[in-house]
Amino acid sequence: MLISKIELELEMLERHLLILKEVIREEPIGIMKLAETTGLPKHKVRYSLRVLEHEGLIGPSMHGAVTTEKTKQFVQTLSGRIDSLEKKVEEIKTLSGEI
Repeated sequence: MLISKIELELEMLERHLLILKEVIREEPIGIMKLAETTGLPKHKVRYSLRVLEHEGLIGPSMHGAVTTEKTKQFVQTLSGRIDSLEKKVEEIKTLSGEI
């Protein structure tokens, strides 16, 4: 149960990043096209779009989702932030071996 919450969050993060990647690549892009290109159900695409919009990483347009000024900075720092998460996972792995 402790780990299942983190697993779910990582799955959602992966989905959000997949949607963001497609928006960056194909902007403007709508829900139907995103669902088609990602293979995700429309309701999950819609939720990811809401999360990304709430974070300021995308915005709406008449023709679909588009990137914002925040998108580039987020993408530039993403790898470093994931590296930090990997380091934390390694620390937890070491700790779990001591239990």
